[in-house]
This record gives sequence, structure tokens and C-alpha cells, in this order.
Amino acid sequence: MENEIKFSFIAVEGAIGVGKTSLVKGLSSRLDAVEILEDIDNPFLRDFYEGKEGAAFQSQLFFLLSRYRQQQEVIQRNLFRRFAICDYLFAKDRIFAYLNLTDSELMIYEKVYSLLEGSIPKPELVIYLQATGKVLKERILRRNREIEYNISEEYLEEVNKAYNYYFFHYQETPLLVINTSDIDFVQREEDLDDLIHQINSMEKGTRYYVPLGS
Repeated sequence: MENEIKFSFIAVEGAIGVGKTSLVKGLSSRLDAVEILEDIDNPFLRDFYEGKEGAAFQSQLFFLLSRYRQQQEVIQRNLFRRFAICDYLFAKDRIFAYLNLTDSELMIYEKVYSLLEGSIPKPELVIYLQATGKVLKERILRRNREIEYNISEEYLEEVNKAYNYYFFHYQETPLLVINTSDIDFVQREEDLDDLIHQINSMEKGTRYYVPLGS
């Protein structure tokens, strides 16, 4: 079993409920890595899920500034001297902005985003986790967060489409794409072992992960 990673900074991405944080915790525990976990305590998020006017813009700006602040703290603490793994990609913020904001809101959002993105550290590898809208909804209900009860399967499908479009055109780093429907990185140690091997064999371009035994 491999116990080292050749990359110093990895970001894990995917739609709501796909298992990003669980995978980051599993890898960081196995590899003694620095965890960078997104702060999901957004005071405007409940209003957004309930469809209240203006809440999408408030929620989006809050997430953008919160992620920026966290990334700056990581840089200042020099955590990238060790292997670090993050459960979000900073650029993902724009995926949700274009999905949820009006044209006039996007004009303001883009001005703020452009001021911030230049000082954000870039990951050396991105892992993109996929699942269907139905599977995402099941996992969201299973984790039982009250604030997420109003997320519809239709909205999750729209999020999936936006993610797939983004990563279809993604070229900034090596990209490992994983369909998580038949993989359990939490319960099956062999799946996590094989993923570590896949990560260490990544070079340029995009690779689609094929689980052990498939």
C-alpha cells in the first residue's frame, strides 16, 4: 500500500452531497495530510433554499468571501509545505453563481471575483466526484441536515449539468473523474488504496477512474 502522494495540494470537487468531505477526511487520515474543509455555515443559505428574493446573491457573496479568507489563512500558515487536500475548488464558486444569479447580480459578482482569484493557490490535481441527481438526493437525506430538506432533485440535476460542463472544458490541472455510484471510500479500504494508486499514477490530462473489480 502506498502511503505518500506525489502532489502537494489536491482539491476534491463535485455536486452537493456527492461525498467530497468524506473522501478528504479518508485521504487525510490515511496520509497524515492537512485537511482544508469548506465552512458551510452560511447565514443566507436557508433563505436561498427556501427561494427568498435576494438570498441567492447574498449567499453567493458570503461563500465567495469565506472561501477567499480561508485560502488566505492557509497561505499565511504555510500549510502547503505538507500535503494538503481541500474539499472544494475555489473556481467552483462561479459554477453556482452562473446557475443562481441574475445578469445584474453577475455583473457585480464578477467584479468581486476577478479581484480575488489571482491570489488563490492552484491545486496540482483535481478529483471530480460524480453521481446522479437521484443518488445525490438520497445521500443528502441520509446525512439529515435540516437546512437541506428543500433541495429538489431537479435543482441537483441542474447543478450536475453545470459541473459536467465546467469539467468537460477543464484544462488547468490533471483531472481525475470518479463516478461514485459503486465506490465506497469510507467503508471499503481497498477502494481508498486503489484511489491512492490512481492519484500517484496521474500525469497530464483527464483520467476516468475505473474501480477495482470492474
